[in-house]
Amino acid sequence: MEVSIRDYEEYLYDHYKEHGIDASLFMKLVEEVGEVAEVLNKRDGRKASDNEDLKCQLANELVDVVHYAFAIASLNQIDLNEAILDKDRIASIKYKHELNLEQFLLRR
Repeated sequence: MEVSIRDYEEYLYDHYKEHGIDASLFMKLVEEVGEVAEVLNKRDGRKASDNEDLKCQLANELVDVVHYAFAIASLNQIDLNEAILDKDRIASIKYKHELNLEQFLLRR
């Protein structure tokens, strides 16, 4: 099963619309980014690791980062699909990329 950006936004909006507070969600986002850093430090040998499945841990922490970022966007009625395409279009021009995301998708 695949999940679209819109599906995830709608799901999180439904989940957080009654009790979601941007500041709380942002603090969770920051916490999860720290957990991503911890896993990367373990993976790269800067922190001790006890035979942990670091790839699985990294995947889980990245999902948490996406979750809270999407929740904040959803509560603020930000269409991330549109925002991603717009931001990439601008960045592609700024950094002189051969293709932007929209062009990449159209070629597929």
